[in-house]
Order: sequence, then C-alpha cells, then structure tokens
Amino acid sequence: MLKIAEEKKEDLTKSYKIDQIYKDFDRFITGENHPCIMAKTVFSMDNVHLKSYKNLANLSETSKLYEDLKSYIKEYDFDSNKFETFIAVFPDTPQLNELDFEKQLWMQLDQLHKIDNFDWDSRVSNDPDDQNFSFSIAGRSFYIVGLHPNSSRLARRSPFTAITFNLHWQFEKLREMGTYKRVRNTIRKRDKKLQGNINPMLEDFGATSEAKQYSGRKVSEKWECPFKH
Repeated sequence: MLKIAEEKKEDLTKSYKIDQIYKDFDRFITGENHPCIMAKTVFSMDNVHLKSYKNLANLSETSKLYEDLKSYIKEYDFDSNKFETFIAVFPDTPQLNELDFEKQLWMQLDQLHKIDNFDWDSRVSNDPDDQNFSFSIAGRSFYIVGLHPNSSRLARRSPFTAITFNLHWQFEKLREMGTYKRVRNTIRKRDKKLQGNINPMLEDFGATSEAKQYSGRKVSEKWECPFKH
C-alpha cells in the first residue's frame, strides 16, 4: 500500500511540474510581445501538445519522444484547417550557450532519426544542404524551432530548453488558404519591433536550407549542418 501511495504521489508531482511548465510557456508566448502570431493562436485555442523529457539529447528519453511524436502525427486531423503544435521541453538541461545548444539540438534530432523506421517524407529533401530540406519524423516533415534561455533572439528565449515541432503541412496549408505571406510579414514586423531587427536567418522555404534556422543562432555562409542523412 505504501508503494502504491508513493507512486501516486510521484504521478501528482509530475503532473504539477508539467502544468507549471505549460503555464510558463503560455506566459512566454501569450503574456508578452512574442512575434509569432501562429504560436499565440495555438496557445489561445489550447492546441498545444507539450511534453517533458528531462534533458536534451538524453538517449533514454529519445524513444519516449519518438513515440509521442508518432502518436501526435497519427491523431492529427490533416483534413481540418485547425493548426496544432508539439513542444518537447527538457527542463533538466543545464544552461547552454548558443553553440552548445545547437550541437545538442542536432544530437537530439540525430537520435530521433536513428530510431525512425519510416522513410523520409518524399515531399522534402533529406539533404540538409539542399534548399528543399526539412526534417522528417515518422514519414512527416517538420520545421524545427529550437528554444532556450540563452538565445540571442528574444522570440526564442524560452523559460526552459525546448524544441517546437511544426508540421510542414501547416505552412503549405497557409499557402493554400492564401494567408501565408500575410502571416509571415506580420511575424517579421513584430519580430523587428521586439528586437530592432528580424532574425537574419529567416528565409522562405525553398530559398535556402531551413536547417540554418533550427537553432536560432546566426550562422555564416560556411556553416555545415552537423546532421547527415
């Protein structure tokens, strides 16, 4: 009986932590001048799937993250115009500078790829040097947004280290709806107002590899992606 009681107590503790993490992220996105209106929308409509996984690039946690991403994709309604997002939070990750965060971000993505038994999404390239590259998990491409407390970009300076997995399908849906450019321009205008300039790494899909954008760090033309398919 004591063991069962302790297990229940541990579950309640975990529940409290994830609830608090969600509230902190909600405040980060909706309570301040965050430029991403899409992020604000999914939080305001409670369409955020937020999960916690100890520290970034933890091999023992990667399989849990992968299974959660597969479930998220399986349950996603691709026939709807409702947008959702998946945020993996790594609250036990130590404070990282931008370069170390970038390394660990790609380590995490590489770990996911190595256990992924699905083919790469054929609608995008699997070559991170290709202008049509996008990261694929369980047969679906994602635009990855790395977030951490020491990011030089205010829009990415989150309360905890995290990765946002945005389905590439959503951007194509915005184009189909004829609202992509308006949303993009609004976000960039708000980002400039927040920080004084727009993120220098931002480019439309197909203009240059989006791999350069994942960590949020400003990289040079000579930058090489740590991930090789």
